[in-house]
Amino acid sequence: MPEPVLKVDNLVVRYGGRKGAGTTVIDDVSFDLHAGETLSLVGESGSGKTTIGRAVLGLAPVTAGSITFRGETISNISRARRRKVARDIQVIFQDPYSSLNPSMQVEDILVEPLVAAGSEGGRTQVRELLDAVGLPADSGGRYPREFSGGQRQRIAIARALALDPSVIICDEPTSALDVTTQARVLTLLQDIQRRTGVAYLFISHDLGVVNEVSDRIAVLHQGRIVEIGKAHDVATNPQHPYTRKLQMAAPVADPKKQRIRRAKRLQLDTAELSDLKGNS
Repeated sequence: MPEPVLKVDNLVVRYGGRKGAGTTVIDDVSFDLHAGETLSLVGESGSGKTTIGRAVLGLAPVTAGSITFRGETISNISRARRRKVARDIQVIFQDPYSSLNPSMQVEDILVEPLVAAGSEGGRTQVRELLDAVGLPADSGGRYPREFSGGQRQRIAIARALALDPSVIICDEPTSALDVTTQARVLTLLQDIQRRTGVAYLFISHDLGVVNEVSDRIAVLHQGRIVEIGKAHDVATNPQHPYTRKLQMAAPVADPKKQRIRRAKRLQLDTAELSDLKGNS
């Protein structure tokens, strides 16, 4: 198997305190990501999944362990080196309403990273980017407020694609969208991946969503990976109790199936409470 494009080894992220004190947000997390692959980090709010993405981007300090990109260590590197790495590791944020500057036209939003990277022919590339994400050619002369939520997220995706990155961190990219728009954006991401071979580190709280787009899923609970494996196996036949809870929490359209899930989750909660009482 070829070498992974991104590798995280025994990552620890701790905030505050000195000499080992403080709050440990990420504890001994390891995984790798290959070109053209989607690895999803799934967990409830506060599980640490977004912190991992921030650590990869250099926005969260690495207390211990390492992050390597194409064999080069990128954890806690200088700002100059980080700027070079930023060309290859981009991000799509959760909220398309706040991730785009409302005072800038779309063309300027897309040209900005190209100019910062010293790329020539930025205006021509903007038209190509808009076409790549399925937006009209005249979109460049409009402001973000003139678009729907799904269209704004397409603009954010175009911005992430501008520098032809090897890895894109997708931080809950569809959670602020309605179900129909969500499906369209996920389809777009998959189409882009097939065309470009970009790797996605996909962050989500919804096990059902990531099952549709992932090659592998890693489940995070209290800052640790409790289960990792092929997407279908983890989503449909979870082995860890926490993963089973996530599976049962995912909404389903059939009311009867939803009632069965709720009953099973209640059984799990009751069993867990009994175990805690037995160990106390």
